[in-house]
Amino acid sequence: MTLPATLHATALQWQAQGRPALVVEVQAHQGSVPREAGTRMMVAADAVLGTLGGGHLELQAVQHARALLLTGQGDEQRLPLGPALGQCCGGVVTLRYTPLREAEPAAWTLPAPRFTLELYGAGHVGRAIAQQLSQIDCRVRWLDEREAEFPAESSPPHVQRVCTDGLPHELAAAPAGAHVLILTHSHDLDLALTQAALRRDDLPWVGLIGSATKRARFLHRLEAQGFTPAQLARLCCPIGLPGLSGKEPAVIAVSVVAQLLMLNPVS
Repeated sequence: MTLPATLHATALQWQAQGRPALVVEVQAHQGSVPREAGTRMMVAADAVLGTLGGGHLELQAVQHARALLLTGQGDEQRLPLGPALGQCCGGVVTLRYTPLREAEPAAWTLPAPRFTLELYGAGHVGRAIAQQLSQIDCRVRWLDEREAEFPAESSPPHVQRVCTDGLPHELAAAPAGAHVLILTHSHDLDLALTQAALRRDDLPWVGLIGSATKRARFLHRLEAQGFTPAQLARLCCPIGLPGLSGKEPAVIAVSVVAQLLMLNPVS
């Protein structure tokens, strides 16, 4: 999986290096298709970055792009997926093949990220969630007080690590509209972060790891501190999709990331 921003950066790098490659773009589509207009894939003799959705369409596109690499030419194809490729989608795709030297990647318009997330906690669940998010086009600030809790391998460019002792103060730097996910090693720190997040009226969703009992205790404390029903309504605890049970970090991560995607459907 290659995220659009990574594909863009690689295209600029390959172009500067003079590396031969073809940019394959879904120029237009009708009906049911694997990917929509604007989707790009980059094909070199020894590498494929991005995806048109896989299957026979992508296989054919890669083969055609590599044949074009031998000639240095571009091309355009209109492919009815059923008659031409035997795919049951039923739609029609127009693919444009452009040599990278002519593709002008600097002018590409990148899609907006699906969501922005403030992820507090680099423990076992936080690490599992960050791993899931590494393949999703989003923007993440991943924060913890403990540098050693972050994994040894580096995070992808769209996941920014922040190690600091002042985690509640970091919420002031969260962009408006960001989602907040709190799963630290300390209930006291969880409460302080929850308070800081709910005091801001421009953070629409605040997820807090924990049981129904933890939720009741936190709500009791927050109500005593004067938080309003409207503020408390933004608190989601327990986190994850209802009905998807399991306490393993990987299961929690899948459930929570699915929940974030449902909160931010692609139009």
